Amino acid sequence: MNDIATRCIDIIAKSKNIPADSISLANTFDELNIDSLDKINISFEVEEAFNIEIPDEALSTLRTVGDMVEGVAKLTTATPSPIPTR
Repeated sequence: MNDIATRCIDIIAKSKNIPADSISLANTFDELNIDSLDKINISFEVEEAFNIEIPDEALSTLRTVGDMVEGVAKLTTATPSPIPTR
């Protein structure tokens, strides 16, 4: 499992107070008892952890842990690196 997946799973596990090793990319948010408010709170944690901004409309399309990991991966590669100042 890659770093993004591990970090996302850790955030979800901490948020729901469940063991991280019981969460897989195939788990749906319904299976993990993650409601819309949980999803918002988890997204804030993920945004902070990866220094990204998740569009509000994207939250409604997330159904599984894998969806979240895939979305974070896309956002982290799309985020331009800071331009170094001289």
